[in-house]
Amino acid sequence: MLRTLRNSQITFLSALLLLLSSTLTAQEEQQDTVSLISYIKKLENRFSVKFSYLNEDLEGIELSTTDNLNTLEDVLKHIETQFQITIEKISDRYYSLSKNALVNLCGFVLDNFAENTIPGATLEVLGTDTAQITGTDGAFALSNIPRNASLRIRYLGYSTKVIKVEEILKDKGCSKILLAQQYERLNEVIVYEFLTSGIIKEKDASITLNTADFGILPGLIEPDVLQTVQALPGIKSIDETVSDINVRGGTNDQNLILWNGIKMYQSGHFFGLISAFNPYLTDKVTVIKNGTPAAFGDGVSSVIQMETNNQVPDYFSGGAGVNLISGDIFGQIPISENIGLQFSARRSTTDFLNTPTYNNFFDRAFQDSEVTNQNNIAVDEDIERSENFFFYDFTGKLLYDINDDHQFRLNFISITNNLDYQETDVENDETTNSILKQNNFSIGGQLVSRWTNRFSSHLNVYYSNYNLDAQSIFANQIQILNQKNIVDERAIKLDTQYELLENLGWSNGLQYVETGIVNRAFVSQPNFDSNTKGVIRIYAPYSEINFASFKNRFIAKIGARLNYIENLDTFSKVLVEPRLNLNFRLANYLRAEVLGEFKSQTTNQVIDLEQNFLGIEKRRWILSDDNILPITESKQGSVGINYQKNNLYLGLEGFYKKVDGISTRTQGFQNQDQFNGEIGSYDVAGMEFLINKRGDNYSTWFSYTYNKNDYTFESIVPNSFPNNLDIRHTLTFAGTYTYSNLKMSVGVNYRTGRPITEPLAGDEALDTTVFPISINYQTPNSSRLPDYFRADASAVYNFDLSRRVKASAGISLLNITNRKNTLNQYYRINENDQIETVQNISLGLTPNVSFRVSF
Repeated sequence: MLRTLRNSQITFLSALLLLLSSTLTAQEEQQDTVSLISYIKKLENRFSVKFSYLNEDLEGIELSTTDNLNTLEDVLKHIETQFQITIEKISDRYYSLSKNALVNLCGFVLDNFAENTIPGATLEVLGTDTAQITGTDGAFALSNIPRNASLRIRYLGYSTKVIKVEEILKDKGCSKILLAQQYERLNEVIVYEFLTSGIIKEKDASITLNTADFGILPGLIEPDVLQTVQALPGIKSIDETVSDINVRGGTNDQNLILWNGIKMYQSGHFFGLISAFNPYLTDKVTVIKNGTPAAFGDGVSSVIQMETNNQVPDYFSGGAGVNLISGDIFGQIPISENIGLQFSARRSTTDFLNTPTYNNFFDRAFQDSEVTNQNNIAVDEDIERSENFFFYDFTGKLLYDINDDHQFRLNFISITNNLDYQETDVENDETTNSILKQNNFSIGGQLVSRWTNRFSSHLNVYYSNYNLDAQSIFANQIQILNQKNIVDERAIKLDTQYELLENLGWSNGLQYVETGIVNRAFVSQPNFDSNTKGVIRIYAPYSEINFASFKNRFIAKIGARLNYIENLDTFSKVLVEPRLNLNFRLANYLRAEVLGEFKSQTTNQVIDLEQNFLGIEKRRWILSDDNILPITESKQGSVGINYQKNNLYLGLEGFYKKVDGISTRTQGFQNQDQFNGEIGSYDVAGMEFLINKRGDNYSTWFSYTYNKNDYTFESIVPNSFPNNLDIRHTLTFAGTYTYSNLKMSVGVNYRTGRPITEPLAGDEALDTTVFPISINYQTPNSSRLPDYFRADASAVYNFDLSRRVKASAGISLLNITNRKNTLNQYYRINENDQIETVQNISLGLTPNVSFRVSF
């Protein structure tokens, strides 16, 4: 019994000792780190020394007690190195400790989810000019930075982090800084992405082109803005140019083209064969064919709105490229935390480098006319030609974030074409010289403000100037022709947005536009001098309600615009323009849309002097006077159905549009009605169909457009006949394919021929009873050109030159089959009083290559 008791006591004591030992061990483990102040007091007792310091300098600093340091010198050196504290020996017994004002830092920026390194993250020392970008392993090292500063770390897709330098110094060695991924809860949207990446149909039926995500289209190796929009159903160029884009049967001057909110009166280089807008700074392009928001006036056919990147850049980026026509460069530069700069510049190589592409483009603009006489025999002319032609453009944008609620943007753009062209008829020793200077300079400012969580405003002010100066010297100066066209426009627009409810918004605004246009024409023989000036002012208040039901089952925009139009010389007029845009769900994956609008415009381009100035630049901007040229007004309605499921998209839309107040001078007539200036209208009924199937690495589509487009002119017999732009059937079949870093695309375009007016047959073709002799024509637009067919292909390969420098090489082929498509045909009387047929032929087989770098 006694032995049992003794054994129990021994067991109890053993367990007690074991527990005590564990507790002491845990306490020791917990005491592995102590405050620096406590540690210094122990050093004073251990080495019989005294330290002087400020408590606030050392508070919060902890150090490990496990370091095997035996001498006082080793301990002090460790404290200096580890905590960047200066220790000064006053005497053998007394020391002083003080924090360094400037310290050195090192560390790694990592993803907080998997601790993956984040290369290229931006580190800024707040309150200083010091900044750095992390390396490929996420590492950084900063020297001589204020100890009391904070470090801000930013990277796209991650939440910005601000951390005090003191916090980083607490870690031994190089600190690990973890960034959290940024997640945004997005509202449900109704969009359809089709054709190629970066092209989206929005819920309001507008088309958005995101150039940064743009894939590839047949014949394009660069995302040329105005070439790209022609891939959309209902949009084409009847003469293969970007300066003559026809939307649902309308002329190019019936499109409202905006660049950062500024109306542009020139859109192309090389007589419309190349877009004048740099696509690499253009962040988004919006195309509206119907259902236009009330905020937009002008442009009875469409709105094409281009916007450059609107975010202050975090780091320098840019790029450069060259092709067989031109070279360009662009960049985005951060000046400070809230100020940035964008720029772009492009210049042609056409005045010092001849390439196959340039030669084909030049032939298309100047030498593509095939002339035959009345017996259909080709007219051979011994002509020597020489030219000096070049173009350039540059843009700039200043971005200033005043604070989180107010942002200011300043934009400018300059576009220039210069031509000096000379033709010499060797047989007759006659020289004709043509000189052209075409400039567009625009500048504008925008102030975007958020006043409350529900109320915001957008103020836009701009000035735009277009200047065309042309001179033609005919046949050894027998006749001299001067043309000058100046457009001077200034505008201010205030737009406000108020969120009445979560799903109900109210937009209001006021726009004031003053447009002045000068037209001068001088001819030496016979003597003619005309100089006209005009100014129109438009005051336009507008209002619109935006509604979206639960889960976007029903979406509506209903608004109206009131235009008070004042021509200072002739008239004033009030026009009310209602707008309607409805989108609703019919069934799963199936939605319908109903669109309608009234619109008007007071500027038009007249096309006259068809056979002067080589037929190159014949378009001049003029103002409506409500007499010779009335205000152009349009009414349009459309109904559409869209289906999308499993990357299959089908869209069908029918529309009807009527445009009043057009003149034969604005429509490009080349027959008996060319110079008469009759006023009339056109109405177009049509249908647009698109089917598109997309996969992970491919997209293929087929589109079909039907238009029936007719003029009505009461003073012409017959008073109704086909429109010059009446293209009844248009078909496109195309596809893209991506394999690794290679993107390829091929497509074919077919359309029926455009209407033309031919002379009467035989001897009745010439009217010799008048002087000068004229041509007797058949019924207007009673004949048609042959059908149009063109196949294009392109390929782009992307690769890396280094970690930060990316490159791409591209090749394109336009008109692979080298088919000679007749774009236009008209008739003239030569010096022998014979009728000649002039045919304008399309581009032949035209190659182009490009090389680009971006960083």
